Amino acid sequence: MSSAAWSTARTEAFFSRPALDVAADLLGSRIVGGDVVVELTEVEAYAGEADQASHAYRGPTPRNQVMFGAGGRVYVYFSYGMHHCVNLVCDEPGTASAVLLRAGRVVSGLDQARERRGEVADAALGRGPGNLAKALGVTLAATGTTVWDGPLRWAPASVSYPVRTGPRVGVSRAADVAWRLWLADEPSVSTYRRHPKASPRPGWRGDGPERNGLEPR
Repeated sequence: MSSAAWSTARTEAFFSRPALDVAADLLGSRIVGGDVVVELTEVEAYAGEADQASHAYRGPTPRNQVMFGAGGRVYVYFSYGMHHCVNLVCDEPGTASAVLLRAGRVVSGLDQARERRGEVADAALGRGPGNLAKALGVTLAATGTTVWDGPLRWAPASVSYPVRTGPRVGVSRAADVAWRLWLADEPSVSTYRRHPKASPRPGWRGDGPERNGLEPR
């Protein structure tokens, strides 16, 4: 991928693919929020109504409605009354798949990121989905905007990195599906924490993860 700006059509096509495919290609790409530029280092994929860990599993609601729309849209939710979390909608309309942005390395705008996050180590500025959203200045108002003309702008990766995969963090269902992806040996990546009530069952229905060639484990 080139880091040069893509056309809207090409960007929409990028996000109009299954969430796992998009997630892998998001690593090393960049998200811009104001003056802060972040290179994504950790993401998680969610497969909509087929995935018990997804916000869309039980169908559309006023909160998750944007997930059922076209790819390339932003979905922000407020977690535990403390943190905003940023997701990018994927696949075709009606699929409700998305990728959660879990961590990133701040590559520009360090001063503004520190104003938002406080005095923490550079590697910790965007470590974890809540901290990443805070570093980027994201609020619920970003929900429904696109990554080409909204407050968050996206640019593709220019180089490839070694990637690791493992179970998703903090989900109680479909907890062993290895749809968390991160850059190897990257200090900005968050620590894996398993939900204390995580179910050992696969947590899938329909064609589920096998559609993308990855078995739950």
